[in-house]
Amino acid sequence: MRLMKTWMMATILSCCGLGALTSCSDDDETIIVVKDKTVELRCVKPDYLKPGDKVALISPSYYTPMETVEDAANVVRSWGLEPVIGPNVDKVAYGRLGGTPAERASDLRWAINDPSIKAIICNRGGYGTIQLIDLLTLSELVASKKWLVGFSDISTLHGLMNRAGVMSIHGPMSTFLAKGGRDENCMMMRDLLFGYVPRYVVPAHKENVLGKASGVLVGGNLCTIAPNHGTQADATSGKDLILFVEEIGETMRNVDRQMRILKMNGVLDRCKGVILGEFEGCGSEFTYESIEAMLHKMLEPYNIPVLCGYPGGHGDVNLPLVLGAPVTIDVRADGATVQFDIEGVHQEVHTASIAAAPTPLSARMRMAGKRE
Repeated sequence: MRLMKTWMMATILSCCGLGALTSCSDDDETIIVVKDKTVELRCVKPDYLKPGDKVALISPSYYTPMETVEDAANVVRSWGLEPVIGPNVDKVAYGRLGGTPAERASDLRWAINDPSIKAIICNRGGYGTIQLIDLLTLSELVASKKWLVGFSDISTLHGLMNRAGVMSIHGPMSTFLAKGGRDENCMMMRDLLFGYVPRYVVPAHKENVLGKASGVLVGGNLCTIAPNHGTQADATSGKDLILFVEEIGETMRNVDRQMRILKMNGVLDRCKGVILGEFEGCGSEFTYESIEAMLHKMLEPYNIPVLCGYPGGHGDVNLPLVLGAPVTIDVRADGATVQFDIEGVHQEVHTASIAAAPTPLSARMRMAGKRE
């Protein structure tokens, strides 16, 4: 019977990828060896852009109408850069996707491999990048180091880039640039591409957990990154993390579920701190006062600083973050700061002073692929 129990436990651990059971000593003592699946994230910073540099516009997720892409290209051109549109951007697959998985992967590979292209801006999110994980290799992504920009479903590509050892920018995409590109979100993203690095000053939040911590910034859209656990797109497998998460249009129970996926896989144990971005249009079916209050309770036992209310994600204000970069968060009673430890011209940005033209939540939900 004991031998049977040992075999069953070994099978369970093996199937879960947790390790193996070995039996040693005369009294058949069982020793559990758990494999360490963590990785060392050492991301390099791509070169900042210069006037005349080429910037690729691609659609790795949902399809974006060509007129929107052209409007975004005009904004990129107004920045003194040369936009180039991916060969498959005009494709539509299965009614919503910006081409087949092979076509979308081909456009990313084209942008990565062309040495004249210095940055890649994704046209929109929605869904589909999880289909590209097995079509790309980390070695080809690191081969030509360049900025990749996007958010929402693009969080999968950020995970791939960061695992490949390249920093990336969580920030506005072509669908936002096409509105004119003159709002502060887009202008700050442009400035970051040219080497102006923000040091964010964020107002105090009632659900903050005070403290100071440094680590590697990873994350993005919660329901996008959680299913990537264990794949080569999983940057949360790194050590000494500052985890950033945001969400839109999800129930409280699904936000709780996705965070618990990270928790049960040891991600929160590896976090030095957490940044909670926007949780737009998320549910309130439980009696927690807010999503932040619910996550505060989950994170409390870890005794790490938690910065709530960072204006990043699917809200009208979506200030860029450098994922894969070393970052320090300092959460105090009077507010908090987010500081990137990378080369560039550092400038202080008070997030409370940043405004953007309001967009109806229904429109933001459609853009996120959460509503028809």
